Amino acid sequence: MKNFRILLATSAAAIALAGTPALAERGTDGDLKILFWQAVSTMNPYLSGGTKEVYAASMVIEPLARYDETGALVAMLAADIPTVENGGVAEDLKSITWKLKPDLKWSDGTPVTADDAIFTWKYCTAPDGGCAQGAYFEGVTNVEAVDPSTIKVSFAEPKPYPYSAFVGAQSPIIQAAQFKDCMGAKAPECTSANFGPIGTGPFVVKEFKPNDVISFEANPNYRDPAKPAFATATLKGGGDAASAARAVLETGEFDYAWNMQVEPEILATMVAAGKGELVTAFGTQVERIDLNHFAVDASLGDKRSTKEAGPHPALTDPAVAKALSLAIDREVIDEVGYGEAGQPTCNILPAPDIYKSTNVDWCLKTDVDAANKLLDDAGWVMGSDGVREKDGYKLSFLYQTSTNSVRQATQALVKDMWAQIGVQVELRNIAANVFFGGDPASPDTFQKFYADVQMYTNNFDGTDPEKYMAGWMCDKIPSPANGWQGENIVRYCNPEYDKLVAELGKTAKLEDRAAIAIKLNDMLTDEFAQIPLIHRGSVSSHSVTLDGVKMNAWDSELWNVADWSRKK
Repeated sequence: MKNFRILLATSAAAIALAGTPALAERGTDGDLKILFWQAVSTMNPYLSGGTKEVYAASMVIEPLARYDETGALVAMLAADIPTVENGGVAEDLKSITWKLKPDLKWSDGTPVTADDAIFTWKYCTAPDGGCAQGAYFEGVTNVEAVDPSTIKVSFAEPKPYPYSAFVGAQSPIIQAAQFKDCMGAKAPECTSANFGPIGTGPFVVKEFKPNDVISFEANPNYRDPAKPAFATATLKGGGDAASAARAVLETGEFDYAWNMQVEPEILATMVAAGKGELVTAFGTQVERIDLNHFAVDASLGDKRSTKEAGPHPALTDPAVAKALSLAIDREVIDEVGYGEAGQPTCNILPAPDIYKSTNVDWCLKTDVDAANKLLDDAGWVMGSDGVREKDGYKLSFLYQTSTNSVRQATQALVKDMWAQIGVQVELRNIAANVFFGGDPASPDTFQKFYADVQMYTNNFDGTDPEKYMAGWMCDKIPSPANGWQGENIVRYCNPEYDKLVAELGKTAKLEDRAAIAIKLNDMLTDEFAQIPLIHRGSVSSHSVTLDGVKMNAWDSELWNVADWSRKK
């Protein structure tokens, strides 16, 4: 208990929002133009694990608390951050009690109450609901209203780090009245609510055109009457990363563009135009290659990429998986695609430093000879066509990712690297708005994973990895039964891993939590849940006329959009 109190006391000491620039009067700065080259498909982050949806929604719907640009926990809808010391966290660590700020209103003018939090929990945990953020409610046994403005979250076991449910951009509170008929399997059918959620944030949705553009206007009931400075905001989607960068850095058509996954030398040329600047922050983002643990042959029909299809005939062979990793030259990938905004890694959990493992650094040394020997010893015989085969199955994989010049360059490099060990690759790229869209009817989403391997990046809110590592638990695998939602995209399942996640949830001392998190990370790498490639910095761009931007790798990049203004 003592160690936990030290941890919470340290966290509480860091809970303070940095000063913000002086704002213009509310609504006097015109239209804020934001560009996401990956277009947004829904404004409900519970129905999509895609970063673009989470970030867009963060302008409208909010959690009780979120993380600032330093990774410190800051109150949003909550009046303060509960701790053991202030009585908000129970002595037995089995509950946390949040107090709402006084007089909070939804954008429609109705009061925000504890019942909305209760509903949000029930919404995400409803059977057949397919909640994309289920890990945030792992171990929660009840959410109740102590009174209309007080929310008590109870846990099955003592929870040394209780900041999970309703914390961070991925776990906001939604309005019970708006979503009351959208429970379970009905959730994706509630188009009006999913496209235009009633929120508490600085903006409200005026018009939503899926995979195209979102028009916002200032929330008339926002809790700070002086904010936001912008009367309206327009979030345009589509195009590619290079054109998005150009629209801010060279032409000045947009104020902010997210995710500048563009070759470093191209970005440098654009910045020289003087219209905008790059902002970078390193958090926990890792570009990785997922290895599908289930069979994906099209002949399997509706069973493909599900447990019913059976194990993948090659990618569940540790020799194949390790050979694929050893054959990759991560230094080349980093140099070509990321430069100073990336560094090779073998970790799925690369930060903060206390959680960073060095136990799996074997993957940093490219070793084609060792990879070939592994495959030889495992009985994968090289064919006359240069492709290895065993028991009638060829090492020929479909490798998919989202459409992006850096990712296509990485695909081409990896294809050549794998050819050196007798692995044939068919490359496929899918429009980002589709790949990350979460549409359960689409065959092309990264959740459905109708491919052998796929590549993208992922990260988590805040600095504590407990809820993130829970995403690889057996019950988080996407399937038809949960609308193809769930964080365990690779279909990895190890009961020992699940037990270790449960142990992490009961461990108080920070150093012990770190040791467990490192073990979990090492299991994911050594058991080839996926192949980590690059620890990426988050890179975005904004106009030199835009003030108040605080780049944040621990939460939504738009976390403080209420504080943005136009330089005078």
